[in-house]
Amino acid sequence: MSEKIVAPSLLAADFANLQRDIEMVNQSEAGWFHLDVMDGVFVPNISFGMPIIKAIALHAQKTLDVHLMIVDPDRYIKTFANLGANNLTVHYEACNHLHRTLQSIKSEGMLAGVALNPHTSVNLLEDTIQDIDLVCLMSVNPGFGGQSFIENTYQKVRDLKALIQKKNTKTLIEIDGGVNSGNAAKLIEAGADVLVAGSFVFKSDDPTATIQDLKQRIN
Repeated sequence: MSEKIVAPSLLAADFANLQRDIEMVNQSEAGWFHLDVMDGVFVPNISFGMPIIKAIALHAQKTLDVHLMIVDPDRYIKTFANLGANNLTVHYEACNHLHRTLQSIKSEGMLAGVALNPHTSVNLLEDTIQDIDLVCLMSVNPGFGGQSFIENTYQKVRDLKALIQKKNTKTLIEIDGGVNSGNAAKLIEAGADVLVAGSFVFKSDDPTATIQDLKQRIN
């Protein structure tokens, strides 16, 4: 994929003005909406669930990139497809039968993603990478916004890119956590395709301009 994508994370949006923030992303140079679903079990925090995603889908005019930080994600694959998710990412650490989960996601017409926590090696995807449309590398520990970027992520991106090239797949690499104007270009240089940015975008003085700046830095 030649055009690199900025995916604002709505976890950092103003939930009292959610439609306003959705429209901002619609009008911006962002490519995707990133939606973090947390259950308070797989990660310590609880974010939002089906009613919020249904409301977002009514107004969002771009790809809905749904990231499930939940246990037993297989129970909800069809539900998220029905809600309008375009991409559905599950955590490697939450799936006992990853290949089957990936096939289930694809059977519902969505792109199938796998997220890896900071401690999880990309080598564990050796046998499934050809079935994965998107790998989301967590560059912070999942569960909370606003954390500092983990520097080892650059090497992890390079290692994952090498695996993708070795297996000759078209898998996209997404980075989630601590992305900002200081590391965006370096992540793309290492091999990333999609950058998730939450607090950096929504807590800035001008979120539209911040998205534009990130987009210019990575393309």
